[in-house]
This record gives sequence, C-alpha cells and structure tokens, in this order.
Amino acid sequence: MRDLRVRWALEEAALPYRVESVPFGERKAEHFSHQPFGQVPWLTDGDISIFESGAILLHLGERSAALMPTDPRGRAETLEWLFAALNSVEMASLPWSIFQFSGLTGDAPGWKGLEAFLNSRLQHMESVLGGREWLAETFSIADILMADVLRLVDRFDGLAEYPACRGYVARATARPCFVKAHADQMAHFAAAD
Repeated sequence: MRDLRVRWALEEAALPYRVESVPFGERKAEHFSHQPFGQVPWLTDGDISIFESGAILLHLGERSAALMPTDPRGRAETLEWLFAALNSVEMASLPWSIFQFSGLTGDAPGWKGLEAFLNSRLQHMESVLGGREWLAETFSIADILMADVLRLVDRFDGLAEYPACRGYVARATARPCFVKAHADQMAHFAAAD
C-alpha cells in the first residue's frame, strides 16, 4: 500500500497523474524494467522512471514547493525526516506490523524484541511530535511518509500510549488530499476486484 504515499503527494502538489494497475500475480519483464523487485509503486515522469516510494516522494518534492520547503534549512529538515521515516521508524514498525497481522504476538520468538524496538522509536517520535505540528517548518513529503508509517502502527493500536504520535497521524490523515487519495485508492481496488 505504499502507492498511497505517491497518490497523496500528487494530490498535495496538485500535479496531474493517472494510475495504472499491474497484475498481482505474474509480473512481466516490462514491470521489472521499472521496478527490479517486481513491486509497486513506480512513477513515470516523462522519460524518467523512478521506483521506491521514498525516491518518488523526493522527486515530487523537488517539483513542488507544496511538498518541500525551498529554503536550505527547511529542505534539510525535510530530507532528514524523510530518511528517518524510512530507516529509523519504518525499520521498526514494519516487522512489528507483520507480526501483528499474522497473529504472531505474545510468546512468539522475537516478538518482545520487536515490540521493544518499536517502542523505543515511538518514544523518540513522541517527544519530537509533542512540540510541533509537522516535522519540518511546514507540511512536506516527510510528513506524508512518516504519517503513513505511523498510520500502520495505529491500525494495530500501537500508538495507544503515544498521544502526540496519534494526534499527528490524525492531523495528517484529516488533510483533504489524504482523504481524496485514500478514497480514490479504495475505489480503484474495489473496481479491480
């Protein structure tokens, strides 16, 4: 579902786009030519093809001041939080979420370590988000990525003890562009079924 990040960013930037579906099962050589791991999303922008949601968001951020501040300090903050979302928070949240989704919590080997790792990251995010509305000076691609990462944790009630994180996700997902992007994605999935 990382393609929602891209759709959301395109809505925030008011950039025109169209969504194409790919088969869930067998992936053809054309697919691998855009995404070497056979995943989604990838973005085609003119003669440029970019894969990985973080790289796509960075590309879109460079195209729109609505997604990335233009001043050096704001840009640097956006970039560091974009990478923190991917490398510090999602690294902890994704395995935890997979265990949750699979029902492998409680006494499952590795569960307590994953939970402690995620809670360590969430404690740090709680102190950061307790004092600011957005990660950088204004809403940016960093917030799209971080809110989406934390949204998955919240889906499994993992933010119950982190009110600043939960409030941040609520603020981000209440934005009209997220609401539209999410509704459009759900409609796209429903039409494909």
